[in-house]
Amino acid sequence: MATAFISHPHCRKHDMGAYHPESPERLGAIEDQLIASGIGQHLAHHQAPQAKVSNLARVHPMEYISHIRSSAPQSGTVHLDPDTAMNPHTWDAALHAAGAAVLATDLVMKRQADNAFCSVRPPGHHATRNRAMGFCLFNNVAIAAKHALEEHGLERVAIVDFDVHHGNGTEDIFQDDARVLMVSTFQHPFYPYSGTEHPAPNMVNVPLPAGAGSQLFRDAVTQQWLPALEAFKPQMLFFSAGFDAHVEDDMAMLRLVDADYAWVTQEIKAVADKYAEGRIVSVLEGGYNLSALGRGVTAHIKVLGGL
Repeated sequence: MATAFISHPHCRKHDMGAYHPESPERLGAIEDQLIASGIGQHLAHHQAPQAKVSNLARVHPMEYISHIRSSAPQSGTVHLDPDTAMNPHTWDAALHAAGAAVLATDLVMKRQADNAFCSVRPPGHHATRNRAMGFCLFNNVAIAAKHALEEHGLERVAIVDFDVHHGNGTEDIFQDDARVLMVSTFQHPFYPYSGTEHPAPNMVNVPLPAGAGSQLFRDAVTQQWLPALEAFKPQMLFFSAGFDAHVEDDMAMLRLVDADYAWVTQEIKAVADKYAEGRIVSVLEGGYNLSALGRGVTAHIKVLGGL
């Protein structure tokens, strides 16, 4: 077996405008760096199917799903909020992004892959049960986690979110769900200005100040994430893998470096090996400096694949 790399060409057709940071070029930058590093040839490449509406409905109400579908324009662009827009290809791209996360879960649970990385867009961790925001329409990682719980019968799954922005949508969906532990770091105060006010017991939210750097991030992981994960003993782990905390990414100011992404992946992989038979699914979230994004994802996948 190998690490599965799951994407779909339609994910590049979703376009929110020429100057939008969440651009189609992000996926090309990842694949270019995987090829340049020699990693790409060691991955098992899969095209993502479209998620079924029943997959989405485990997380989002049908009224919301219908609203997103009916909002898709025949031409041009329509804004769902000031940051989040749809073009005629967005609905298909969003279905393939969610479908990648579902396929990844199936491949890992069925022992057809050691673990998986979903190189998809639009991202998902800001999508709440019934609101699109922060570039996100459907919460891909939440859809995958619910699939593992309800389709594969797992009792405990963990979501690890190292994006620079708090995964408010994932928290909205899983707060007080004892089957799910979410651990996260994020810059604070910063968009979406959440994650610090009375989090639920199953949320280990660690806000970090601007300029925090590698040491504060690593302290958060070792002192807060890992003890919580050890106590929880997850049967599967999911990454909300955002690379926008990188020092070269001018969207934020946490100042992580490539080595931090390799390190945190190794720490979480050790937990997965100990409690979850190595089962990990990673889903792309943020990361807007194309060079840093490609290098960060490559460092992440290199550890996942033991390469």
